[in-house]
Amino acid sequence: MKAVMYGAGNIGRGFIGQLLSESGYEVYFIDVKPEVIEQLNTQHEYPVRILYKDTYEETMVKNVSCVDGTKVEDIAEAIATADVMCTAIGVNVLKFIFGNIAAGLKKRWENPDAKPLNIIICENLIGADSYIKENVAKLLNDEEKKLLDEKVGFVEASIGRMVPVQTPEMQGDNPLRVCVESFGILPVDKAAFKGEIPNIKNMVPFTPFEFFIQRKLFIHNMGHAISAYLGAVKGVDYIWQSMDDPYVEILVGRAMKESAIALAEEHNVAYRELDEHVEDLLYRFKNRQLGDTVKRVGNDIKRKLDPNDRLVGALLNCQKHGTTPKYICLGIAAAMCFPFDENAAAPAEEILKNIAQLDNTNEAYDIILNYYNLIKEGKTAKELMDIIQEH
Repeated sequence: MKAVMYGAGNIGRGFIGQLLSESGYEVYFIDVKPEVIEQLNTQHEYPVRILYKDTYEETMVKNVSCVDGTKVEDIAEAIATADVMCTAIGVNVLKFIFGNIAAGLKKRWENPDAKPLNIIICENLIGADSYIKENVAKLLNDEEKKLLDEKVGFVEASIGRMVPVQTPEMQGDNPLRVCVESFGILPVDKAAFKGEIPNIKNMVPFTPFEFFIQRKLFIHNMGHAISAYLGAVKGVDYIWQSMDDPYVEILVGRAMKESAIALAEEHNVAYRELDEHVEDLLYRFKNRQLGDTVKRVGNDIKRKLDPNDRLVGALLNCQKHGTTPKYICLGIAAAMCFPFDENAAAPAEEILKNIAQLDNTNEAYDIILNYYNLIKEGKTAKELMDIIQEH
């Protein structure tokens, strides 16, 4: 069996590639970094180190190689002969691979007996399935578009494993080593598959899948981001240092639970299950061995304050269900103070208007501005919590 893994980065190697290899697939990564291509094609294996609080365990991911992401013919051949394909390259890079996917599908369809191809999309983007399909379709003729509808599954996945930026210390004696947390479940959209669902370790097909997408974005990603923004307010470097402050932990947890209440109503699921998920995430955020930085997790507030993304999206979903979530509002205010992003240098009103697309007709507008001013005044996490509780 052959799997194509588009992207040999942290998630590609540290999560999806590992699951594919352990499921019996020969894994062909596609990447553009010459050193990664050479090392994968020389070693044909790499180590994944699973980090626990005070210890770790390491496993070797075998039967791997890499296709040069600049060579369209080689990419097309890999896609044409694959049993399954995955992407994990980052939202901002997706636009550069539509042509390569189209070329691979065209070559695949030269064989009239070609089996359906399922593309498992491991990107932090709501609607990634439609986005990729629509852009690939633009490069096909009418007959090929029919085959796209009939024979290609664009399957969204929810990536819950946390994989930090790999430092030289983490990589140690092998630059291909990836250090990860132990969580390894891969929920996917069951309804999106075409033909037989591939057998992949820890993959959980589920429908309707929108619940998992929103749970990941509006609880996990949102809470992780707020831990970074409050960490920046506190002046620490790492997420675990931020979460070591009991008041930051409470603020982050309450924001996540505000979102969990709304999601429980939105999807008619038991709040207890979501509350347990929140508690598990709070524990995982404290894993100091991950070494995840405040700067990395909080990076790109233009995307993270978009109305469809983790912070403002969670806020709007809460408002849809009748509440204006004060702890999420605090998280948004903290994001607007993030010192590592040039977008945070703009006046607060402009950030809310131009990025978050919120104005003073929204009840949250004045609440966020008030918290923003309090943060700028130097209020601590404890003082901010006391102020929220008083109101």
